[in-house]
Amino acid sequence: MTKIASLSRHGAAPMARATTGTVMTAKPASVAALKDYETFCAGMLYPPTQGPLWARAWLDGKEDEGLLLFARQAGRPAMALALETARFGAFRVARFAGGSHANGNFPALDPDGGALGKDAVSGLLPAIRTARPDIDLVMLERQRLSFEGISNPLLHLPHTTSPNIALSADLTGGFEQVLERGGKRKRKKHRAQKRKFEAAGGYRLIEARTEAEVDRLLDTFLAFKHERFLSQGLADVFGAPEVQARWRALFHSACGRETPPFVLHGLEVAGKLRAVTGLSRTPDSVICEFNAFAQDELSSLSPGEFLFYEDILAACSEGLAIYDLSVGDEPYKRLWCDIETRHADTFAGLTVKGHLLAHGLRAMSRAKRAVKAHPALTRLARRVYRLVPNSR
Repeated sequence: MTKIASLSRHGAAPMARATTGTVMTAKPASVAALKDYETFCAGMLYPPTQGPLWARAWLDGKEDEGLLLFARQAGRPAMALALETARFGAFRVARFAGGSHANGNFPALDPDGGALGKDAVSGLLPAIRTARPDIDLVMLERQRLSFEGISNPLLHLPHTTSPNIALSADLTGGFEQVLERGGKRKRKKHRAQKRKFEAAGGYRLIEARTEAEVDRLLDTFLAFKHERFLSQGLADVFGAPEVQARWRALFHSACGRETPPFVLHGLEVAGKLRAVTGLSRTPDSVICEFNAFAQDELSSLSPGEFLFYEDILAACSEGLAIYDLSVGDEPYKRLWCDIETRHADTFAGLTVKGHLLAHGLRAMSRAKRAVKAHPALTRLARRVYRLVPNSR
């Protein structure tokens, strides 16, 4: 059984149940609690989107909206989870810190500890409910089924398959094998791109290592992405000033590290940035969190594809096993990727109306999966989405 020691959002004394087994604690995301999270995670295994840098970047200054959960077994750290709360229509939900920007989610776990069983994980929901009675639903989307060979203990909670697949490239056979996927003309095209970039004024690959370089690449990416979303009639998910500030804080925090867990890469041609990728790292992979390229006189030369080529080549040279292009099925990803990954979504109601919302979200997820199974329906759904005013 699980002992619950949840602090209220106002920092009141913990309320515990006299049970034995795993101890689950929930804390508001105060400065002290974020420091505790960093200390707690030392030596633990976690993906980029649940690490201390990510938690601090997305939750700093949001004590009343952030929630940090800690599980201990036999007195030692076993699991940690960084969540944020947000309005979802008339509901309040708890979700992974970073919201829709967090992909490939998985909790921080002790890799040397025993597996957290169903009884241990079952204390998670009561801990959240005790700490935040105002939360209607726990919405844990885009979860990895496993990470570094360890199964996801959160899947002991009720879950469904995410409607969107994630695509990645297996690098274990080396770059030559990667080049064979999606067509055999990648190297020839890359050489032609080099010649044309040189003729246009020369090119340079950039890795942002200082805060000033981060600002330049991130500002350029945001401008590229805004123009792209505008041309497609879609809402700019990077447009909110707070979202931009959180990404900036994240990449700033990684500067100066020998192997930055988050890094920006750019392609500059004739002194102007033409493509930008935002990357994160795991022990054996690189994850492309986002990318964009300029819509200008050189866009026909595919600067984004050129930068992917260079990034994947570098990952192979480093001996990494996976280049992960994250959630979403796009033609440019299929040119490189040979691995399809399904994620899991948990919708767990904590109140009566939260249970109703969970039921509706699970039904919506099933409907989305059905649509995405038929390409013609997917194209139709995208056209309809672009006509909806609230999507812009």
